Amino acid sequence: MDENVVYNPPDQANQQNSPAADAPAEQVPSDGQTDITNQTTDGQTADETAAVEDSAPPPGMLGGGLLKKVLIGVAAIVIIIIIIIIILLPKGQQAKHVTLQWWGLWEDSSTMQPIISDFEKAHPNITVEYTKNDPDQYLDRLQTRIQNGNGPDIFIYHNTWLPALTSDLSPLSTDVITPDTFKAAYYPVMQQDLTQNGALYGIPQEGDSLALFVNPSLFEAAGVQVPSSWDDFVKAAKQLTVKDPSGKIKTAGAALGTYDNINHAPDIISLLFLQQGVQMNDFSNSASNESQALQFYTSFSQGQDDVWDATLDNSLLAFSKGNLAMYFGYSWDVFAVQKLNPNLQFKIYPVPNLYGKSTTVASYWVNGVSAKSSNQTEAMEFMQFLAQKSTAQEFYTETAKTRPFGEPYARKDLQDSLKENQLVYPFVSQLNDAGSSFFASNTDDGDTGINTEMNSYLQAAINSIITNGNAPDAAVSDLDNGVTQVLQKYGQSQ
Repeated sequence: MDENVVYNPPDQANQQNSPAADAPAEQVPSDGQTDITNQTTDGQTADETAAVEDSAPPPGMLGGGLLKKVLIGVAAIVIIIIIIIIILLPKGQQAKHVTLQWWGLWEDSSTMQPIISDFEKAHPNITVEYTKNDPDQYLDRLQTRIQNGNGPDIFIYHNTWLPALTSDLSPLSTDVITPDTFKAAYYPVMQQDLTQNGALYGIPQEGDSLALFVNPSLFEAAGVQVPSSWDDFVKAAKQLTVKDPSGKIKTAGAALGTYDNINHAPDIISLLFLQQGVQMNDFSNSASNESQALQFYTSFSQGQDDVWDATLDNSLLAFSKGNLAMYFGYSWDVFAVQKLNPNLQFKIYPVPNLYGKSTTVASYWVNGVSAKSSNQTEAMEFMQFLAQKSTAQEFYTETAKTRPFGEPYARKDLQDSLKENQLVYPFVSQLNDAGSSFFASNTDDGDTGINTEMNSYLQAAINSIITNGNAPDAAVSDLDNGVTQVLQKYGQSQ
C-alpha cells in the first residue's frame, strides 16, 4: 500500500465481508469484445491504477477529495450560522451617554469649563454641567433636592458637614482613590474629617486654615514684633492698642474677647480649644480645658487692659480701615480686605502657638457623590479625575486668572509650589498640624445646619461671660449640653 495512505486498511477478513466483495461483476460490452481501453498491460484496469495512485482509502473511509469537500461544506455551514447569528442578534450597544450635574459655590462656570472640557475629551460619553449656587441656605436646598430625587450627581460641601450628609453621600470606590493614596496626597486633618467606617466620602477641592493678618505700619509705629506665641501676642496686643482720654478704643490691638462683632469668632475659639487640648470628637469630656480656653478668650475684652470691645466695627471692617493691628482670618479674607481697602498693606503669618503647639483650624470644601445619583459609575469616574494631581494644578491655575492666587491646594505634595506667594503660602503651610471643629463660620448651612446650631451655643456661652458675668465653668456646662443635643440629632455621640 502507498505510504501516503492516511488510514490503515482493515484486516483481510473485513475486506472479504465488505460491501465491495458482494458487488456484481462489471458487465461486458454487448458486442462480445473486451474493452481494452480500460486495461493496463499488467491486467489492471486504468481506474484501479488511478485509485492506487490516488492512495484511496479502503471502502467505508473518506477519501482525500471527498474529505476536502466535506470540510468545505462544514466550513460553509459554520460561516452561514455565524452570519445568521450576527444578523439576528442585536447590534453591540455604544456606551450610554450620561450628563452629570455638578454643584459648586464659589467659582463661575467659565472658570470650571476648561477642567470639565479636559475630562469630557477623555470621556466622550459623559457631559458635565456645572452650576454655581447661591451660598444662602445652600445646605438646606441641597438636601431637599437630593431627597426629592432631582439633586446633583456631584456637589461641594464643607468639611464639617459629613455627619449631616451621611445618608446623602456615596462612599468613594477604591477605583477613585485608595485610602493609602489619599493618605499620601492629602493632609491628616482631611483623612480624619472625610473617613467614616473605613470609607472616604469626598475629594477636597481646596485647603485653608486660620492665620494671623497683621498691619505692618501699626507694628512699626508701636515698635512691636509680630508674635509667634500667645504670651507675646498678649503683650503685643496691649502695646498696639490706642485709647482716647475717656478710655475708648481708637486702634485695637487684636480682635478677641467678644462674639457678635468678630469675624470667625467660632474658628478663633476652636483654635484655642485645639491648642488647649480639647478633643473635638470627645468634646463633653474636656470641660476643664474648655473653661480655660473661654477664660483666656474673653479676657481680651475685659478690664482696664482690654484691647477690644463690643462697640467696635466688625473685625474685618476694622482691619480694612486700619483700625485693627491683628486679625484672624482665612485665605478668602485677603480678597475681602483688598476690596474694602485696595491701598492697605498687610501681611499673613501663622497663628500664635501655645507652649510650642502650633495647631490651627482647617476649614475647606470637598466634592462628593450623591447617594441618590443614578449615574454612580460615571460620577466616580469624574471624582477620579478630580483626585489627580494634574487636575488640582489646572484648577489652581484657572482660579488664579481672576485674582492674586487660586484656591489653595488641598494636596500636601503641592504645598511648596506656593512658597513664592506670601499671601497664600501661610495658609497651606499650617495644614500639616491643623485640626477641625464643628464650630465653623461662613459655611452657609442654613438656620438649622450643624455649624449654625453649634455656633449658637458657643455664642450664648461667650455672651453669658462678658455680658452676664457668668463664670466660664457655668458657661461650659451649658455649652456641653447644647453640643450633645446637636450631635445626637445627627446620630453622633460624645
